[in-house]
Amino acid sequence: MFELPLFPLNTVLFPGMPINLHIFEPRYKLMIEQCIQNDEPFGVVLIHKGTEASGPLAEPHPIGCTAQITQVERLDDGRMNILAVGGERFQIRSLNHTEPYLVGTVELVPLDEPSEPVIEQAGHRLRPWVERYLGVLAQVAENVEFDPAGLPDDPLALAYLAATLLQIPSDQKQTLLAADGAADLLTTIRSLYRREVALLSAIVARDTMDTQGLFSLN
Repeated sequence: MFELPLFPLNTVLFPGMPINLHIFEPRYKLMIEQCIQNDEPFGVVLIHKGTEASGPLAEPHPIGCTAQITQVERLDDGRMNILAVGGERFQIRSLNHTEPYLVGTVELVPLDEPSEPVIEQAGHRLRPWVERYLGVLAQVAENVEFDPAGLPDDPLALAYLAATLLQIPSDQKQTLLAADGAADLLTTIRSLYRREVALLSAIVARDTMDTQGLFSLN
C-alpha cells in the first residue's frame, strides 16, 4: 500500500485511456504541481457524494485509476491544462484529510485474468460490437469518423477503450472499472454494446423514416 493524492471527478478513468483536465482551484494547482515536480501520479476517482469544484472535498468511490501526467500547458495565475494517461486500478483503504486535497492510502488491484485463450475469445466476441456501435454512431453524430483498424488488438486495451467510448452514465462506468475479472468485464461490456447498438439503430431507422416522410405523397 502507498499514499496517493486523489482527484475526485464526475468521470471515470480507465487504464491506458487519456484524460484532459483544466486545473484552476488552488488545492489542485498545488497537488498537480507537486506531482509534476516529483514525477509521480495522482488518482482519479469518481465522486460518490459532493461536487468537483469549490466547497468541501468530495467523497469518492473506493475504486479509482492512477493517472500519469504526460503534457502540461501552463496558463496565467498558475492554472494549467494537463493531459494524463490512466495507469493502474487501485482501491482506497483509508483517506487522509491533512492536506488541502484528498490523499488516500491505496492498494493496487489488478484484474483477475483467466487463461489467454479465454480472454482472447472474449475480446474477439466484443470487437465486432464495438465496430457496429461506432459505425452506427457515425450515422447519428456529426464529426465522428471511425477506422476499425484503429481498435487495439489486446483484449484488455479494447475493453477499456470500449468502456470509455460508451455513452452511459458514470455510475455504470464505475461498475465496469470495479469489475473483478477480465473475462467478466469483457462479457459485461459486450452486453452493454449489444443494447446500445440496438438503441442507436432504432434512432437511425426512425430518423430515416421521418426524412422519407417529408417527401411522401401521402
